[in-house]
Amino acid sequence: MKKVLVIDDDAEILNLIRTRLQAHYEVILASDGETGLQKIPSEKPDLILLDIKMPQVDGFTFLRRFKRLDEIKRIPIIVLTAYVNMKDLFEAEGITDYILKPFDAAELLQKIASHLDAKEKT
Repeated sequence: MKKVLVIDDDAEILNLIRTRLQAHYEVILASDGETGLQKIPSEKPDLILLDIKMPQVDGFTFLRRFKRLDEIKRIPIIVLTAYVNMKDLFEAEGITDYILKPFDAAELLQKIASHLDAKEKT
């Protein structure tokens, strides 16, 4: 079963995503970027869902540190965000895709499946 690491400081969002995804994927949760970074080497997620605005290690800091890890920097990242006008910045940071909060569960599942399929083909 494919693994999805969800990094968000909002417990309700984490629980909602876990509930929506657990029938399809193994879901690993992290409530901040630092914890997410620590879980990557041992959990080896196939995809990461990342919130941008978090305390301590925010999403952009997570991305900068993540990019330094050669063995895992090819993991697709989908950003969960309320920031509508940041598409260019996300692309510049190497983010695979993004979805706006509040998100539609069907759209989220579709994006995850699409990026995991693309990853398998490379």
